[in-house]
Amino acid sequence: MKFTQRTRGIVQALAVVLSLAVPVMFAISAADARPGGGGSRGSRTFSAPPPTATAPKAAQPLNRTMTQPGSPGMAGPAAAGAAAKGGMFNKPGMGMLGGLAAGFLGAGLLGMLFGGGLLSGLGSMASIIGLILQIGLIFIVVKLAMSWWQRRNAPAAASAYAGPAPGAAVGPGGPLNSLRTGTGFGLGSGSAPLEIQPADYETFERLLGEVQTAWSNEDVDKLHTLATPEMVMYFTKDLEENKAKNDINKVSDVKLLQGDLAEAWREGETDYASVAMRFSLVDKTLERGTDRLVAGSEQPIEATEVWTFVRRRGEDWELSAIQQA
Repeated sequence: MKFTQRTRGIVQALAVVLSLAVPVMFAISAADARPGGGGSRGSRTFSAPPPTATAPKAAQPLNRTMTQPGSPGMAGPAAAGAAAKGGMFNKPGMGMLGGLAAGFLGAGLLGMLFGGGLLSGLGSMASIIGLILQIGLIFIVVKLAMSWWQRRNAPAAASAYAGPAPGAAVGPGGPLNSLRTGTGFGLGSGSAPLEIQPADYETFERLLGEVQTAWSNEDVDKLHTLATPEMVMYFTKDLEENKAKNDINKVSDVKLLQGDLAEAWREGETDYASVAMRFSLVDKTLERGTDRLVAGSEQPIEATEVWTFVRRRGEDWELSAIQQA
C-alpha cells in the first residue's frame, strides 16, 4: 500500500503531537488542583512513612520542603526557596532513569519527523510501525523506571519504623490494627511510640475538611490557624498561581472513607503523627468571575494521601506535610 505525501505528513505531525503530549500527560496525572504536597516531617522528612492498609504503597517523597538533609527538625525561613520541584522525571534519585526516559520521549518520537525512526528508510508503512514500536518502547522504559523507583523506596518505607522504643506508650487496645475508631480511622499495622487517642483522630478528620474548605475559600488567615507557616506559604503560592491563571479551585463534599496511623513519634517538645487517609471529594477548577468549568467535574472522586500533623506541647495539632500515596 502506498501512502500519499499528505498522509505521511499527518503521521509525522501525529508523532510530534505525541512527543509533546506524553510528558504533559504524565505531568498532569502527577499534579492535582486541590491543596498540593510538600511540608516537613521533622527528622523524618526524608524517610517514607510506613505503608498501611489505607496506603499500602510507599508515599511519594515531599516535592518541596524547607527542611535540609541531615537537620534534626524543621528548618527556618532561610531555607525557603531550596524546595525541590516535583514531576514525573524530576524525583529525587530518578536522575539517570528519568533522563533516559525523557531522552526517548524527545529523541525517539521526534525522530519520526525527520525520518530517523526505528524503521526509517523502509517506507511509509514501516515508519508507522516504527512509530508504534517506539511508543511501546517508551511505555516499557517509563514503566520499568517507575517500578524501580517504587522498589527503591519500599525498603526505606519498611525500615523507617523500627517499632516502639523501650517503655514507650502504645495506642489503646494493644496492637494498633485491632482498633478502629468511630471516625473512620484504623490504627495502622504496627505499634506507635507515641500514644494517639481517639480525640486526636477526630481532630485529624476535622482538619482534613477544614483545610480543604479554607483552600476553596482562599482564606489564608484561616489556613494560618490550621497549618504550619511552611504549609501556609505553599498554599499561598499555589493560590497566587491560580489567580494568575484566572482560576479558582473548589473542593467540596470531603468525606473520610478510611484512615490509618502510619507512625507517631516525639522529638523533644514536639509530637508528630503521619496518617494515611482515603477520602472522597468533589474537585473542580472554575474560571474566576464566570464560574465556567475549567477542569474536574461535579462527580465525587477518591484520593489517598498521607498527612502529617505536628503538635507542640500545650498547643493544638497543625498540618505540617501532605504526600501523595
